[in-house]
Amino acid sequence: MSQTLSPATPPAAPPPGPAALRLSRPRRVLRLVSVVACVPYLALKAAWIGGSHVGIPDGSPLLEHRVTMIIANGVTVLMDAGVIVLALLLTRPWGLRTPAWLLAAPLWVATGLLTPIMAGYPLQLAVGALGGDTGGPSGGSGDEPFLDGWVFGVVYTGFIVQGVALGSLFALHARDRWGHVWRGRIGDGPPSAGDRWTRIAAVVAAPLALFPACLHALWAAGSTVGLGEGRVQGRTADFPVLEFLDVVYLVAAVGGALVLAFRRLPALPVKVPLALAWAGSGATGCWGAWLLAASLTGPADDLAPGPSGPTVLAYAVQMITGLLVAAAGARHLTRRAEPTA
Repeated sequence: MSQTLSPATPPAAPPPGPAALRLSRPRRVLRLVSVVACVPYLALKAAWIGGSHVGIPDGSPLLEHRVTMIIANGVTVLMDAGVIVLALLLTRPWGLRTPAWLLAAPLWVATGLLTPIMAGYPLQLAVGALGGDTGGPSGGSGDEPFLDGWVFGVVYTGFIVQGVALGSLFALHARDRWGHVWRGRIGDGPPSAGDRWTRIAAVVAAPLALFPACLHALWAAGSTVGLGEGRVQGRTADFPVLEFLDVVYLVAAVGGALVLAFRRLPALPVKVPLALAWAGSGATGCWGAWLLAASLTGPADDLAPGPSGPTVLAYAVQMITGLLVAAAGARHLTRRAEPTA
């Protein structure tokens, strides 16, 4: 008799209590690492809000819009401080009593914002080591300075450490709390009634993703179709690599959702497409939303034109695609967790 779990018949599992969370030494270390990794970024942001120019060279565009800089830095301080809160939620008994959506939503956002940095920054360093001009992780280049080079090294290294530590804590927490939901294989058991809504979300997301995926693929291949003048002039050696990664995130998101919705690759463990949909939708949706907000709220500058219309539209479609895939994944997990009559 197969011992794998059916999507329609998950085992009855009592809610985990405080004893289920064993705060082992590895979890303590991961929690400490998560918190400490936030310190350099928070310290820099606090200094900039206070008026310091540490790490900001003379002539940087950041010095031209004081109020905007304070607001933006204040928002990002709150976001990074959220990592500390999440690290506590994932390692304290009261975190087990937190509603699933209240924990999963910010972790999905954290995954979405940190994944492109964790994947992109090491590749940028590799391109730079091979002699390519990367222009810094901000994607900016040209004659105007933005930030001192050491700032990117400190901040992005901290983000990568945060991602690894927080991701590890979440994996352990999810195993203890929801492990019975994502065990088994794609083809186990009959399809549930909820698959109809999962399919709708996946089917809508797939064609939507084609637009940004095609644009990013063209840009990765060297085309300037749809790129604004500023982006064309600001391309550096790492530009094709980062554009290719955007295609990878879209493919992972939609591919994971389609596998879950239509139960393709029946021998594949459920956790594989779930992980692809989770990380891909987060990187696509959250990073797309972040870039869209930056495009629409950034200060206008005739000397540094903003993103083109197709670029802004691509950001918007990426955000919608990521949200649809996230909804499909959430629906799938919810249906698997429901006991049958």
